[in-house]
Amino acid sequence: MVLSELNWDHQIPFPKLTPSESRVLVCVAALLCFMNSYDGEFVFDDSEAIINNKDLKPETPLNNIWRNDFWGSNLSSNTSHKSYRPLTVLTFRLNYLLAGGLHPVGFHVLNIALHSAISVLMIDVFAILIGGLVYDGKGKRLNQAPKASFLAALFFAVHPVHTESVAGIVGRADLLCALFFQLSFLTYCRAFQGGNNKDDKFSVSWVIVSIVLCAVAMLCKEQGITVLGVNAAFDVLAICNVNVYELSQRVLFKGKSLDVNELFKRGFLTRIFLLTFGGVLLLYARWRIMGTGPPAFTEVDNPASFAENVFLRTVNYNYYYSLNAWLLLCPWWLCFDWSMGCVPLIKSVGDWRIISLLLLWSGLFGLVSQALCSQDSYKRRILTFGLVLLVIPFLPASNLFFRVGFVIAERVLYLSTAGYCLILTYAVGCCCCLWRKHKNLLRAAVLGLLCVYVARCALRSHQWRSEQSLFTSALSVCPLNAKVHYNVGKNLADRGNQSAAIKYYREAVRLNPKYVHAMNNLGNILKERNELAEAEELLSKAVQIQPDFAAAWMNLGIVQNSLQKFGDAEQSYWNAIKFRRKYPDCYYNLGRLYADLNRHVDALNAWKNATMLKPDHSLAWNNMVILLDNTGNLAQAEVIGREALKLLPNDHTIMFSLANVLGKLQKYKESEGFFLNALKINPNSASCHGNLAVLYHRWGKLDLAKKHYELSLKLDPNAPGTKENYNMLRRKLEQQQRKTTV
Repeated sequence: MVLSELNWDHQIPFPKLTPSESRVLVCVAALLCFMNSYDGEFVFDDSEAIINNKDLKPETPLNNIWRNDFWGSNLSSNTSHKSYRPLTVLTFRLNYLLAGGLHPVGFHVLNIALHSAISVLMIDVFAILIGGLVYDGKGKRLNQAPKASFLAALFFAVHPVHTESVAGIVGRADLLCALFFQLSFLTYCRAFQGGNNKDDKFSVSWVIVSIVLCAVAMLCKEQGITVLGVNAAFDVLAICNVNVYELSQRVLFKGKSLDVNELFKRGFLTRIFLLTFGGVLLLYARWRIMGTGPPAFTEVDNPASFAENVFLRTVNYNYYYSLNAWLLLCPWWLCFDWSMGCVPLIKSVGDWRIISLLLLWSGLFGLVSQALCSQDSYKRRILTFGLVLLVIPFLPASNLFFRVGFVIAERVLYLSTAGYCLILTYAVGCCCCLWRKHKNLLRAAVLGLLCVYVARCALRSHQWRSEQSLFTSALSVCPLNAKVHYNVGKNLADRGNQSAAIKYYREAVRLNPKYVHAMNNLGNILKERNELAEAEELLSKAVQIQPDFAAAWMNLGIVQNSLQKFGDAEQSYWNAIKFRRKYPDCYYNLGRLYADLNRHVDALNAWKNATMLKPDHSLAWNNMVILLDNTGNLAQAEVIGREALKLLPNDHTIMFSLANVLGKLQKYKESEGFFLNALKINPNSASCHGNLAVLYHRWGKLDLAKKHYELSLKLDPNAPGTKENYNMLRRKLEQQQRKTTV
């Protein structure tokens, strides 16, 4: 059955809307799906990309974003992920400046607005792909398929697989990339404005602008370069109007030679040269920016790429493709992370999952054969464009050109969803043409599908509002994923539920016996619960598996110190510093070890190193003051305490320690001031009330001493020494009262 363009669009079971009405409805649908994520928290990867990323802070030089990767690490570092997205980071920085800090609402609102804008622009993209480039007498582009382009854009706006890109702030990279991807394509189409498809007129300037917008898309996310492939395919199929079916018939069956002049008419060679040259230039620039070469990923990130032979790698890559296709077809099972055992490898041809590969390639072969060999020119064009949009943006994530650092990532399907929605819309139109008597039923089915998509989006975006709901939602989708259990455990530990956290950390280690981060966190909790033997065993195993794991070395040192294995603890601390030279917390713990061993000079040097690396390291400053106080170096303790308060003027612990020193130096007035300031900040400190009482006791202000002794005992009846001092004061006051009476 051969359908004309207008007849096919007419069969879509929706009323024809004005352009403005279509845009408003698509925008409202996009907002409706994701608006409940606007006040969500920073979750998952947001911690590294936003909260811990110094490039967002106003005090960081702006040009740092051009030297660092997406996560704030220097691109020349061997640990960098090489994800170069400076324009995305720039938008994060603007969010930070406008909100006056790390307030997630502004970040979420911009993501939702970007998705809505992209969905509206999809109407124009689909209108060109479905109806072609047609202009009226005034040079204005006409939408030849208003109903089909509207439905395809509506499908795109509400597809649940977009949730990670929209509700997760890190998905900003995909959104910005998609926006400039669209603008690059639309600009490329504008190069032919005024032409009549019968001459070779086109604007070189607009082609160049399109390439520049492609570069901008790449600066948002690397996937942006694929728009050049889409532009080239559009040029061949729509501008040059190459009939692939007829061409193949002529070459394969009639033995006729290929007429290059006929194929590459209308300036195609010039345009393809510009696209190729621009693409090569951008790839070369991107390679130079990476510096030390591609990032190094581990087996847990992408196990298929470490499979033992090419056959198994190929089979598993194709299995990943089938899972991505399933997420487009049935976006119900969604997960924030698909690594670490979530998708077990196929290791033999007897694995039943091989069937999914056969289904995938059967479906693709059917689509490709219809796209290339159908005698219906309209079907060929729509299906070809659908496949182009489906496949080309996905290529960077396919493992075909380089190893990627994930198994499945829903966010990389953001652009590919447009191809799926175009094919789905064509399928709806065909069904309406074939079953005209059941158009009402088909309309109900389409509306039902849209409602299911909207409901799924709303539910999923709600799960992305907090880490607790996001991580726990993944337990039913990927129960074999060690990272899911790890993140659930970490979230529970952060909220103070250590007993429950232990259960999930143990499960993470069981699922992945080499999961060093789970071992480290579990060891920390066991250390705090005084289960030191098991903590030492776990942390020792972690550093055996990953010898450069500095945090595990430090935590192992803390446990060994608690077990009085002082020599082993010192060596562990130095190993941590060896692998992370700028490690103030490790120097602090090393200082505590030296203090326990009465190596006072070494302890002071370690704490000085901690404060040099981290000037606001309160504990290190305070310990220096206390150590100098305890060893009788009161003048030096006073100097250190005053220096610390210049950097930390509101630190009540340092005020308390300095006040004790000043009291011993008989500088009672200054000491009193620091005690009172400390109590303003922390009024319920029993020790501060008690020591202030001792100061007044020495100073002879006995009534004030009595008052603060009583306050201290009220806050802590078992405060050491306070009760004895209070009783001593009471006896002294009674003696004075008796003398006064006599």
